[in-house]
Amino acid sequence: MSSGLFATKDGTNIFYKDWGPRAAQPIVFHHGWPLSSDDWDAQLLYFLGQGYRVVAHDRRGHGRSSQTDTGNEMDTYASDAAQLFEHLGLKGAVHIGHSTGGGEVARYVARHGGNGRVAKAALVSAVPPVMVKSEKNPGGLPIEVFDGLRAALAANRAQFYRDLPEGPFYGFNRPGAKVYPGVIDNWWRQGMIGGAKAHYDCIKAFSETDFTEDLKAIEVPVLVLHGDDDQIVPYADAGVLSAKLLKNATLKIYKGYPHGMLTTHADVLNADLLAFVKG
Repeated sequence: MSSGLFATKDGTNIFYKDWGPRAAQPIVFHHGWPLSSDDWDAQLLYFLGQGYRVVAHDRRGHGRSSQTDTGNEMDTYASDAAQLFEHLGLKGAVHIGHSTGGGEVARYVARHGGNGRVAKAALVSAVPPVMVKSEKNPGGLPIEVFDGLRAALAANRAQFYRDLPEGPFYGFNRPGAKVYPGVIDNWWRQGMIGGAKAHYDCIKAFSETDFTEDLKAIEVPVLVLHGDDDQIVPYADAGVLSAKLLKNATLKIYKGYPHGMLTTHADVLNADLLAFVKG
């Protein structure tokens, strides 16, 4: 079991965890905005217990990686990941991405996943194909939504990073929802460790990047999972459309599940992901 820092070609230090038998099949986890590899605790422990090699990294500008003021966009995120995974010698891996991490998975697999590097992929509550509303994407969210996120981050990032997990991220704003204060605190902790500039830039990356061609180019099987009560990335314009663009997709929609369902419903999601990995 190990963790450490890896320096990319431009000198950015990427923090990563690499746990489990080196000869086992790797499962690689790509986190959402503005979090870190710690957001995958429930999955890392579960799949490690199933005998897999589990790998997760903090995207540049997030968590314990360098607080970069440049390169905070999808092409560089995917390039950073490719360099790290080449360094770790990963082959036949399953790549699982949540939210913004789903966009990173789509771009990484499409552009860097050849030569046996990737066996399968999973997109969970993920941002592809594209979030922002346009003539080509009439079901998307208006740009004003993302302008509002930027304004809230710039005005008071610490409070903004309380409001999101307390409310829509985990569905804790729904009547009768069971609220976990520790989960809220952990979200805030992860967010505040990262860099404000990188997080600000990443809003554009996750909202305006068009992954349509990436999805079309992916050949490996992809599991697409989304909750129908996702208040952050509405499922109809995300998971449903992604599954239609992929060559070999399995789509599952969970009734009433929120954006952060990997935490609130880890038992269900972990079992479904394991079945896909083994299938």
